Amino acid sequence: MFDSTRLVLFITAAVLLAIAPGPGMLYVLARSLAGGKREGVLSAFGTFLGGMVHVFAAALGISIILAKSAIAFATVKYAGAAYLCVLGVRMIVDARKDSGELVVQDVMPKRNPLWQGVATEVLNPKTALFFLSFIPQFVVRTNGHVFLQFVALGTISVALNTTADLVVIALAGPLGEKIRSSAVFRRRQRTATGVIMIGLGTYLATSESK
Repeated sequence: MFDSTRLVLFITAAVLLAIAPGPGMLYVLARSLAGGKREGVLSAFGTFLGGMVHVFAAALGISIILAKSAIAFATVKYAGAAYLCVLGVRMIVDARKDSGELVVQDVMPKRNPLWQGVATEVLNPKTALFFLSFIPQFVVRTNGHVFLQFVALGTISVALNTTADLVVIALAGPLGEKIRSSAVFRRRQRTATGVIMIGLGTYLATSESK
């Protein structure tokens, strides 16, 4: 069902995005530092469920278009490839601006961390935009089962993000402090990921659309 080359590219990109410190990881870290590992784990699973809402919503809407229209399929892929390049540039620019200590604030620990994690992810429009732009790049239309391909790839991406969050929770002391206070660490992570996103977007835009 999947093209092996694109699947490898997808997993590589998804892993790099998962380990790059971002808002989701910092949210889970904040809950872990404020309420302990249990609260952090519940928050991580909350963001996982919220991410899956976006995956299924995007799959239901876009899979119909991609399955029936070759022109729409190509349009989505080129637009998504351009978005990956823009995302990479923004990561590099943001990394260069990151020069001070990052303060993780209290995130209302009295609320249920699981459902707050779900709400935080579901209400984030950038997550929806990311899935709509990123996942279609790796869907092989000619193989059929577009909806299942979309859901499978989306689940892998969300699961990798949650796995990275759980690692951060387990190492919340030393690793959390490094992520929060080391601007150099964050710059290198985001710059490397940004460069790879630009390269990936360029490759997908110039490769043959299937």
